[in-house]
Amino acid sequence: MLAQQTLSLVTIDTRLRPLEAIRAVRALMADPEDTSQIFTIFRAMRGRSGIRAFRRFAASPTGAQVLAERRRLLGTLNDRRALAALPAGSMGRAYLDFMETENLTAAGLVQASQAWEKDAVPPEVSLFRDRMRDAHDLTHILSGYGRDGLGELCLLAFMHAHSRNLGQLLIVAMSWTRLPKAARAAVLEGWRNGRKARWLQDLDFEALLPRPLEDVRRELNIAAPSRYQAPS
Repeated sequence: MLAQQTLSLVTIDTRLRPLEAIRAVRALMADPEDTSQIFTIFRAMRGRSGIRAFRRFAASPTGAQVLAERRRLLGTLNDRRALAALPAGSMGRAYLDFMETENLTAAGLVQASQAWEKDAVPPEVSLFRDRMRDAHDLTHILSGYGRDGLGELCLLAFMHAHSRNLGQLLIVAMSWTRLPKAARAAVLEGWRNGRKARWLQDLDFEALLPRPLEDVRRELNIAAPSRYQAPS
């Protein structure tokens, strides 16, 4: 009911704009560090996927609680002191190690997503979008894929089962001919692993951070990415 009432307050642009997305994919391939292009692609190719995801999130127990509390994930992920105090082997410590090794901050995606956030959407929809953006690097940890080019493609394939944004598949498709056979097998495995895993977008990430990462992966039915080899 909350999702239906919220979405009735605003008309969200659900038109597909493939030419805009293709231009952004080409720009991203020319400069993989230009992460703002990813948000352009996702926005151009989202269709009604975001509306469906929000409705599912809002109808879930965790989603309803997050919306009622106006809970923000970004503050938790920015608190590196608290993350460092979590047990070794926990999801939160793995996330912190990942961010420090890659020299990333949770706030980095906020700046890259500025164009996405110009939409006039209700606070509940905005909170959901922000939460999914802020959880991006947590999906790296859960899926086991790194930030190298192949790892990002594998993660896009994995996450398509969860967000259903056609932009993810467009990026994979436009990169496909450049991939060697072993890399294609890894991407296909990522897609299969994503389809088998529990839906991730309504997870209580805050509650999962202190827990052993391997236990969380097992409960979410996330298989090991055996065909993907992260660079050493």
